[in-house]
Amino acid sequence: MTGLAAELASPEPPTLLDVRWRLVGAPGRVDYEAGHLPGAVFVDLDTELCGPPGAGGRHPLPDPAVLQRVLRAAGVRAGHPVVTYDGGDQMAAARAWWTLRWAGHRQVRVLDGGFPAWVGAGRPVSTEPADPLPGDLTVRPGGMPALDARQAARVAAEGVLIDVRTAARYRGETEPIDPVAGHVPGAVNLPAAEYADADGRLPAAGLLRERFVEAGVRPGVPVAAYCGSGVTAAQAVLALHRAGFPDAALYVGSWSDWLTDPARPVATTTDPDPGSGSGSGSGSERP
Repeated sequence: MTGLAAELASPEPPTLLDVRWRLVGAPGRVDYEAGHLPGAVFVDLDTELCGPPGAGGRHPLPDPAVLQRVLRAAGVRAGHPVVTYDGGDQMAAARAWWTLRWAGHRQVRVLDGGFPAWVGAGRPVSTEPADPLPGDLTVRPGGMPALDARQAARVAAEGVLIDVRTAARYRGETEPIDPVAGHVPGAVNLPAAEYADADGRLPAAGLLRERFVEAGVRPGVPVAAYCGSGVTAAQAVLALHRAGFPDAALYVGSWSDWLTDPARPVATTTDPDPGSGSGSGSGSERP
């Protein structure tokens, strides 16, 4: 926190992106207008960092040309650092981090603890909307591995596909958002609460690595993460990077994309400990 404050006071501060977001409830812009880090630009996860919901899921990849306009309007410049932050759980901030890196911008960091941590440290807050100079970033897709359904199924069969939703959703006992409950066959369950603190902060790299290794992740073995729509899973990819697995992929459309094709199989399980890395358990599969 002290380091970011010093950077913001320097002649060349990083570009700050406020990406606060909720799955339900008031939009993040309401929070931004009530108070944000000085100089931060608000970018909407749903409408600006992702494409329209549809065949690719609820939060598909954005159109590169649209994303380029959004990022340039937010002041993102080639070769200039960016810091993303959210309401503290680091999910939206991680998806923004992942999206910028996918777009070819490597100098991106996530503010640990987000806005609450900044306020808790007694740092200043502004209600003035930012007016950044136009950026010049050219979006070049492909900077991060992004999977479609076919590729995700291959990772589940040949590597480790991590489902970071709650155990009940993974097992198929409940599904509060999508029309069908269950998981991608072969995926292992490691709920986000098992590798991130309650406030969204990630533990030290060594502890993260231990947890992912317990789930079956190994160097040289393909690994990817998915969730309901690719937001929480982006936090998992961030955690995997911190743990020393830089090739971890994101199944962007995640479960909301998997279900768009009724021919894709859905697995359920009664495994009492799906977070053990033992695969999809001894449950059933249905088309």
